[in-house]
Amino acid sequence: MALSCVLRPPNWHLRPLPFALLSLPGRDRSLVTTTAAKWKGKKKARKDCSLPESSWEERLANAVTPLWRLPYKEQLQPIINGYRNKSTFSVNQGPDGNLKTVGLYVGTGRERNIVCVKAYHMENIPQKHKQVAQCYEEFICRSPLAPCILFHEGGHWRELVVRTTSCGHTMAIITFHPQDLGQEALATQKALLKEFFTSGPGTVCALTSLYFQESTMTRCSHEQSPYQLLHGEPHIFEELLGLKFRISPDAFFQVNTAGAEVLYQAVGELCQATGDTVLLDICCGTGTIGLSLAQQVSKVIGVEVVEKAIEDAKWNAAFNGISNCEFHSGKAEVVLPQLLSSWEDSRPLVAVVNPSRAGLHYRVVRAIRNCRAIRRLLYISCKPEGEAMRNFIELCCPPDPGKKLREEPFAPMLAIPFDMFPHTVHCELVLLFTR
Repeated sequence: MALSCVLRPPNWHLRPLPFALLSLPGRDRSLVTTTAAKWKGKKKARKDCSLPESSWEERLANAVTPLWRLPYKEQLQPIINGYRNKSTFSVNQGPDGNLKTVGLYVGTGRERNIVCVKAYHMENIPQKHKQVAQCYEEFICRSPLAPCILFHEGGHWRELVVRTTSCGHTMAIITFHPQDLGQEALATQKALLKEFFTSGPGTVCALTSLYFQESTMTRCSHEQSPYQLLHGEPHIFEELLGLKFRISPDAFFQVNTAGAEVLYQAVGELCQATGDTVLLDICCGTGTIGLSLAQQVSKVIGVEVVEKAIEDAKWNAAFNGISNCEFHSGKAEVVLPQLLSSWEDSRPLVAVVNPSRAGLHYRVVRAIRNCRAIRRLLYISCKPEGEAMRNFIELCCPPDPGKKLREEPFAPMLAIPFDMFPHTVHCELVLLFTR
């Protein structure tokens, strides 16, 4: 089967339900989108976004949840509204000119037409996230310090990340550009922020954790600039497939918990793991995939670049009484070639990769391709039409000495979209490669 036929998103709705999903026990088939609704609405939604008569709220809804006007009887059940467990809010100029508006962007930096619109009406964001965003806006509007919109123009208050769990936990992470403030001035701002959320108007948010990060970059890790706990517990906790997971501020966790359960169950089926299988979980985050499948395999090996996420994964394994897992912290392009180059284990080896939108580093693809023991590969992608496509080509192309791709190529066997993001045109795609 040609790769382009398997991966072309507009054709997903033309494909019958894969046999693997039909055979899954207790599967609600409405959980997997196989209709054309998302793709039919895509172009229309984009056109609607630019209608001059639209309100700012409608423009934001069209940009972030472009299918909000369409009937959605076959969406992910039972939760199609407020399903996000993580939201990132920006600080910028609102439609009314307020530079301290906390919301989501409409427009682009390239066009210089960015407007920050409050997200109170967004259907995919839970009420708790909106409440924290509203309180943060109230706090920074009281503050004499300016927002940091462009780094070189000064200012301090930046974005807000809110994470919630089904256990009732709420974590807020506030990013702050220190500019030239001294330690005493920084300490004052942190004290004011803590006071606002623990004894001021922000107490209504009932935060489990309040974090503060001083950052001079658009994004930075804990290692680059530590997350400072101002109040509450260092972690929040989530339950998934009967397991309990600890989550650090910068650890990856699927934004739709109910959808993640369906996704991971399908991954378990597609792995076709037996009792002696070794599961290689690349970009493992807090260990959700590997730990959820640990009972089906003899061993799980996880690799993750975020150090705190690996600490979470090790804690999660110990707390849930899972002893057949090991987790490695570091860049996959450094850890994996070393791990696989000396692989001599005779047990079947199955790889699962769940990278960011940037896809896998070429050294990771090369290591997977050149490891003869890997006969089955599951690639999870939220943007298969982007950089991930380069990975697919290198996994499946003929041997190429110039790129050091020596071993037998993989072949794409199955592509299954999972609707993890109701009201949007995005799907999480699971691709099965074998050789």
